[in-house]
Amino acid sequence: MIAQIQGKLVHKSPDYLIIDVNGVGYEVHTPLSTFYQLPDIDSTIRLNTYTHIREDLLQLYGFLTMVEKDLFQLLIGVSGIGPRLAVNILSGIPGSDLCEALSEGDVRKLCATPGIGKKTAARMVVELKDKIGRVSLSDEPPATGKGDHKEIEADVVSALVNLGYKKAAAERALGKAKNFMTGDTFIVEDLLKEALKVLSK
Repeated sequence: MIAQIQGKLVHKSPDYLIIDVNGVGYEVHTPLSTFYQLPDIDSTIRLNTYTHIREDLLQLYGFLTMVEKDLFQLLIGVSGIGPRLAVNILSGIPGSDLCEALSEGDVRKLCATPGIGKKTAARMVVELKDKIGRVSLSDEPPATGKGDHKEIEADVVSALVNLGYKKAAAERALGKAKNFMTGDTFIVEDLLKEALKVLSK
């Protein structure tokens, strides 16, 4: 089991990262909460990782904080939730909001994430309500992600598509979300949150 990885970041996208460790490139999948905190290409990074193994597959999932990893492991312990869906859940809702929704049994909030229906949301509440209190949110990563507008907009559309939305719908939501942004510098996570609000209406 690979529990942690440290190396040079040679590729980053909302789909996956490649981390070079002594000449070996590891493909790592991350939630958007980790993706938006990543340093520039060629920087050294260290991620907490979960190794997912099946007969025909071996995948690494990486997390900037242990909070994200703990939440991920709780989620994949729920019947019907695999690693990919768990990453989508962590990408679509901040850790603090996820914990609150589970603690309060807020099925509607959980269903706002693509791929989560009422039955799955209800199962999440039943199976995790008593466990979620053990997760400490003290090191949950802050919102960040400043950069070039076009690059950020492309990242937001890509992230929405990865979450399960159609590209055309993602682009329309992005156009509406930009109307709510102020100032000359966009923050990716804020723009993504506004787009998700548009899509949830």
